[in-house]
Amino acid sequence: MVARRLPGIERVDPFRTECHRFDTQVRGRAGGARRGYGAHVVVHRRRRRATGYGQCAESGPAGEPDRDGPAADHRGLPRHRGRRRPHRRERLGRSGCEEVHSRDHRQRRRHLRLRQRRKTATGHLYRNRGGLRFDDVTERAGLTRTGWGQGVCVGDYDNDGRRDLFVAYYGQSVLYHNEAGGAFHDVTDAAGLRAPTRWDTGCSFFDYDLDGRLDLVVTSYLEFDRSRIPEPGAGGYCQWKGMPVMCGPRGLPFSRNRLFHNDGNGRFTDVSKASGIGATNGCYAFTAVASDFDEDGYPDLYVACDSTPSLLYHNNTDGTFEEVGLLSGVALNDDGQEQGGMGVAVADYDEDGHYDILKTNFSDDVPNLYHNNGDGTFDDRVFQSGLGAYMEYVGWGAHFFDVDHDGRRDLLLVNGHVYPEVERRPEIHYRQPRLLYWNVGGGRFKDLSAMSGAGIQEAQSSRGSAAGDLDNDGSLEVVIANIGTRPSLLKNFGAKHNWLLVQCAGTTANRDAIGARVQVFAGGRRLSGEVQSGSGFISQNDSRVHVGLGAAATYDRIEVRWPGGARESFPGGTANRIVTVTQGGGTR
Repeated sequence: MVARRLPGIERVDPFRTECHRFDTQVRGRAGGARRGYGAHVVVHRRRRRATGYGQCAESGPAGEPDRDGPAADHRGLPRHRGRRRPHRRERLGRSGCEEVHSRDHRQRRRHLRLRQRRKTATGHLYRNRGGLRFDDVTERAGLTRTGWGQGVCVGDYDNDGRRDLFVAYYGQSVLYHNEAGGAFHDVTDAAGLRAPTRWDTGCSFFDYDLDGRLDLVVTSYLEFDRSRIPEPGAGGYCQWKGMPVMCGPRGLPFSRNRLFHNDGNGRFTDVSKASGIGATNGCYAFTAVASDFDEDGYPDLYVACDSTPSLLYHNNTDGTFEEVGLLSGVALNDDGQEQGGMGVAVADYDEDGHYDILKTNFSDDVPNLYHNNGDGTFDDRVFQSGLGAYMEYVGWGAHFFDVDHDGRRDLLLVNGHVYPEVERRPEIHYRQPRLLYWNVGGGRFKDLSAMSGAGIQEAQSSRGSAAGDLDNDGSLEVVIANIGTRPSLLKNFGAKHNWLLVQCAGTTANRDAIGARVQVFAGGRRLSGEVQSGSGFISQNDSRVHVGLGAAATYDRIEVRWPGGARESFPGGTANRIVTVTQGGGTR
């Protein structure tokens, strides 16, 4: 199936994607993996609201970026269809989540992992063989488990140099250990993670106690009994704008989030109660992102919640957390109302040295751009920043990344409605376009969606999205899970400036250096990024820190604050390359 090209996309040309032409090849550069690095992309299908994904655009130094549309091909990625139609009762229908995680233990090319929610479907692991082409190695990797996959996160929990995989499911979530030779082994029971049936959604690896081992947080949506699903229109919570729709989440029982401490012997201990993470009830939780918001050296945790106040867990540095979302100003909107929180992106969008929070929400609302004031409080600046123009979209994935390599982080938002019934109303659509905002500096963004080509303008109903440099050319690709069709692979062909990709490797810190803060000094500017696990909408991006250097052909130095607080400086060099910085071991 080939989607028709939208009018006018031949005039724009920077960020081509192949998401509207899955049976054609991606046009443009097709270089193989550079320097032997690699990354993976995981796409999951979630259940509730649908997402459409977007593509990135790029801007030149003297003007607005041109954009070109999607060029979507399957590139070895099959079309997966669930057996149910989108209007059936499981409101989370066929949602998705993806993640891009970097190299395997030999630091080879990146892989693409796709997970489908269809009853008979399995997960799929696709090995990146260069040129943005993938081979299905699912059976060889031992990842043929069926189930209702939700979110995913990746981290080397045993510090053996191979990145492991945690998949959130309805039923039993699974921890896969990455074995030598490219195979994965289900170690859920051996790791102490077996639990009664739950509806887990998101997850994130992070070292909350700074002992050098990655711990694991798992979010949960609600208590779900498949035998007692209310019929559409059965009650007040089964109506939307007068239309009978699938029910919830309001009116359905809450679940609780869980925190697992890594004991260092291949096992985890459930510390949800002792840490305070499990004490929070009354939220329908989705995406969890760990970041040191108050810059005390310990990672905090932000959780986007649907139809309930979102959560900010402050790390007390003694193994416990305090929920301070309301006090900090990140739980509600400026009117004091709860929102339908979905996805999260965390970055320093205005270059003031503090990490801010972008949260996507359900329709009849706008996103939140919580600006970090540096004193433990946040202000919602969505309207001041220029991000508050649309209320008709249901937002899911969100990405702060530098599309044009000018040194400022642009923003991509992925949209798509959850109720197919909205097509009865002419002003609302189930499939929705993506939104691309160019960061113009001064804390403001400019909407370039209309000129960004078919990759942005094409309407889809999707879920998760993940950004990463799949071909190691310095520009980030984005993969999106679409409902009822192939995922979208979006390629940025338009970046004109210089760039740097920084891979961090911990020694006394966790091997993946999750939680490390990276600063690149170039051209008189300080450009920052953070190594994160979960992000977007229950997804994970490339773990390498990507920065645009603008016109600077060299960088002066790289400074890293490792998890645990140790700071280290690495010498400068030339732009447009991938640099690995090892804790206490220099660069290569």
